[in-house]
Amino acid sequence: MTQYVISFNDGGMDHIAAEELPEVAKAAHAVVEEAVRAGVWVYGAGLDRPAVSVVGTDGVVTDGPYPETKEFIGGFVVVDVATRAEALEWAARIAVACRCAQEVRELLPDPEMAVILDAAGRR
Repeated sequence: MTQYVISFNDGGMDHIAAEELPEVAKAAHAVVEEAVRAGVWVYGAGLDRPAVSVVGTDGVVTDGPYPETKEFIGGFVVVDVATRAEALEWAARIAVACRCAQEVRELLPDPEMAVILDAAGRR
């Protein structure tokens, strides 16, 4: 199985009227429940818009995204599926529920991380 990040840009849901947000949340949670039942759900969360800090390699902390960044991730889901096509299917379900486009990216496998997690009893 391969893990994929399905994400949307900050502001991707700004077009949704406030009174529609409970309906959108209900639809999104239904997709989460479906993914959990299917055994593909790993994790997901929305990201707080104003709480962005950049920590440089020199340790200097700058509030906000890099100045040239116009968009950043507003929320994400990680799924563990057999194929990219299956990840795209889940992204389509999420896009419909959240009423915004979704990006799909494969997470690179890291065999050493698996060894570390197994040793720590975290997997």
